[in-house]
Amino acid sequence: MAITYPRPLVASGRIEVPAPSMGVPERLHRRLQDGADALTAGGLSVHVRPHASTPGLVPATASERVADLHDAFRSADVVLPPWGGELAIELVGSIDWHALAAARAWFVGWSDISTLLLPLTTMTGLATLHGANLMDEPYELPTEFARWTDVAALPSGGTIEQRSAPRRRSRPWGAWSDEVLDRDGAYDTPTRWRTLDGASQLAIRGRLIGGCLETVSLLAATPYGDVPDFARRHAPEGTIVHLEVAESNAVTALRMLTSLRLAGWFDDASGVLIGRTEGAAVRGLDQDDAVRRALGDLGIPVVLDFDTGHQPPQMPLVNGALADVVLDGPVGTITQRLV
Repeated sequence: MAITYPRPLVASGRIEVPAPSMGVPERLHRRLQDGADALTAGGLSVHVRPHASTPGLVPATASERVADLHDAFRSADVVLPPWGGELAIELVGSIDWHALAAARAWFVGWSDISTLLLPLTTMTGLATLHGANLMDEPYELPTEFARWTDVAALPSGGTIEQRSAPRRRSRPWGAWSDEVLDRDGAYDTPTRWRTLDGASQLAIRGRLIGGCLETVSLLAATPYGDVPDFARRHAPEGTIVHLEVAESNAVTALRMLTSLRLAGWFDDASGVLIGRTEGAAVRGLDQDDAVRRALGDLGIPVVLDFDTGHQPPQMPLVNGALADVVLDGPVGTITQRLV
């Protein structure tokens, strides 16, 4: 079965901003507005829904958040939450996934929102876009990356190529008024993709699927995270599984990766992309060790420090797209095809 792609985003497209996981506290409303203004300046019509500016662990009950998400999809070209959160999983069993897919809007997010992106793609075959949210919109990305709006504007059959970032962010987060937004100042420490086995060259082809390890691992072996079934139905080329650790220590990461392996997530994989993380080492086990112990004997390439996750910058990745990942020494390239 072919992957279905949302309608291409047009210059005057409508962006709906619900908060299916967590709303934004008052002290960060300026950043929320700056994100909306950045998109509006580009000609897009941005509608920040009330839950997005409602503080707290969740902005409303699970049923209210489900209803708001459904309503957002009815009128949107793109559904773009402000950020992630903690409890998107409360919505999973109540969402009408096929109704969302029928709307053919782009669903864009990362972190806890990948709890919702994953099942929309695996259960319905509709592509989703991992790696952006409204709160990140004011930041310049490296010149090697595409913006999510460029990806969402592609027609079915379109292609986008991105190269690995030369620098990442390492400084701590501070007040929004003190943030550096230009690319030359925002990313301050050298970075490069690495391979688990130390190889300097590799080439992988497969359909992208994945998200935040802490959240998508909770869906493994359920109907909402059945990646083996997705591979059988939609990925005869094999899959490329992309994962990133938000904050878990190495022991917890090892446990979660092992649970995905037991659930068959890597049975059809031609490669795995692991994002940069600041997750701590534990008792002599660091994050690389965790990946090696869980995935090192799969016999497929594993890329470390890939440009995805909670250590910016991260590139937009289309769940469902056919991707070619190439590493040639210090330069990595990923080409995504909406086919």
